[in-house]
Amino acid sequence: MNAKANLKTLLAASVMAFGVSQGALAQGTIKIGSVLSVTGPSSFLGEPEDKTLKLYVDKINAAGGVNGKKIELVIYDDGGDANKARTFATRLLEDDEVIAMVGGTTTGSTMAMIPVFEEAKVPFISLAGAIEVVDPVRKFVFKTPHTDKMACEKIFEDLKKRNLTKIGMISGTDGFGASMRAQCVKVAPNYGMQILTDETYGPRDSDMTAQLTKIKNTAGVQAVVNPGFGQGPAIVTRNYAQLGMNAIPFYQSHGVASKSFIELAGAAAEGVRLPAAALLVGDKLPDSDPQKKVVTEYKQAYEGATKQPVSTFGGHAYDGLFILVEAMKRANSTDPQKIRDEIEKTKGFVGTGGIVNMTGTDHLGLDLSAFRMLEIKGGDWNLAASGS
Repeated sequence: MNAKANLKTLLAASVMAFGVSQGALAQGTIKIGSVLSVTGPSSFLGEPEDKTLKLYVDKINAAGGVNGKKIELVIYDDGGDANKARTFATRLLEDDEVIAMVGGTTTGSTMAMIPVFEEAKVPFISLAGAIEVVDPVRKFVFKTPHTDKMACEKIFEDLKKRNLTKIGMISGTDGFGASMRAQCVKVAPNYGMQILTDETYGPRDSDMTAQLTKIKNTAGVQAVVNPGFGQGPAIVTRNYAQLGMNAIPFYQSHGVASKSFIELAGAAAEGVRLPAAALLVGDKLPDSDPQKKVVTEYKQAYEGATKQPVSTFGGHAYDGLFILVEAMKRANSTDPQKIRDEIEKTKGFVGTGGIVNMTGTDHLGLDLSAFRMLEIKGGDWNLAASGS
């Protein structure tokens, strides 16, 4: 690499590492770290997380900060690379001296960083989906998104209401897809589900027609479930329609809960169901719903600032940031241990993902009621009709 290219690379890294909040070099700031997949294959997750953290740190600082101190937010972009994520986690602790972390876009990146924060005894609120992030419970690790196990349970609950018990599965082999597949296989018997056929695809596969044809030709399949995230599920959805399988109910996971999935899948997404946060249907919630105010205000703020559709992934970052901020306020301290203790005491926190009640044995704090079963109709999210 020539000197000019070297300089360009160093400058780019410096820009990301510098952080994003105004007045970051001011005295008496609180340093919070974040490692996100802002670029790369998981950017559709990481980019809204990045924009959300920047937006709300600026809002918090403009309102006076936390306990009179401004937040200094230091963000690194791992590009979806777990090894880079671990390196950046170490840098956040050793060089930047952060007192807490909100980030970890993917399950792979999160799992690579967990040992670093656990060893340093610094609270880490992850934005990744897999249940393994918080099961088993680790003292300093928390998460905001609903788990893959919960997604399986919500899907099976809906299938049971529709008297559909014989299913086919097609899962991504990425960290999230593989984990959710394992969870679905594990909890299927609890809901009387029979998995008649079980196919997989790789994260770089561009056509899943062969796997879907096997499912189509399997006698007795009443519905199909697709654990996965990224572009894979959109390809599966298009192939599903191309094979004329639309008469068989098709379920995706919360790993596709952004408008980009609908755009990528196009007309083929019509009728697809998935469990997701209330954020996607905020305007369709009754006024009595305790989440309506939070999700509609976040949607307005995010879309107003970014001119892009809101996604549940940015919502996870919102929830993580404010769970941390409220814990810091209660602790009235920048001591990571005291902050950790207050995060674990989070009760009745109304976020975009649900109402959070954490305990010493539950570092997520959400139950199945936090998931809404949605159906894509007319190119938009809608609450699915119960039992139909």
